[in-house]
Amino acid sequence: MPAFLEKKLRAEAAKHGFKGRHADAYVYGAMNNMGAMHGNKETAKGRSMERKHAAKLSELAGGR
Repeated sequence: MPAFLEKKLRAEAAKHGFKGRHADAYVYGAMNNMGAMHGNKETAKGRSMERKHAAKLSELAGGR
């Protein structure tokens, strides 16, 4: 699963005051809705998002 996206969504869930199962439902429901996951499985779109994010981070860090 896109770890960067999960981290961002968990922060959003905390901002909204969600805890425990409600926060989990918020995070995974959002990822399912955007197509990054299908149920509990990561989709090709989710893997692609993770690769793009990693490439962007390495580019910003000065590496290729």
